[in-house]
Amino acid sequence: MEISTATHVNRDVVVLWCEAIASLEAHRGGTAFLTELSAGRTSNDVLEQFIASRGLLVAQLDGAVVGFLAWRDAIIEGVYVRSEHRRTGIARALVTHLCATSTPPRDAHVLPGDRGMKSLFESFAWKARLITMRGE
Repeated sequence: MEISTATHVNRDVVVLWCEAIASLEAHRGGTAFLTELSAGRTSNDVLEQFIASRGLLVAQLDGAVVGFLAWRDAIIEGVYVRSEHRRTGIARALVTHLCATSTPPRDAHVLPGDRGMKSLFESFAWKARLITMRGE
């Protein structure tokens, strides 16, 4: 597996980004999170902003992008791994890479009920400390 900072928008990154957006829309709290993340911009504009700010790490297997980690301002905004590659250590490798190569993030967004992501961050000794409640 190779982890690198995305430097340009390519087809693989866009396809994976669209998969992640679709999974968020279907998840409890995902629509509200997407609204905050996009702040009125299109999904592609948000992706381009992460790339321009060097805030998108991608994981590749055999040249194909299979996961990413988006972060800004010391906050991990999201980690996404293609379903057939989950539970193989890709998300852990992305977080580990980020922590080893930059100022370690201090927070991460996890949606309600996403036990897998919560467990991932707890395995790094992070603690859940903020629950955001809102009406949708």
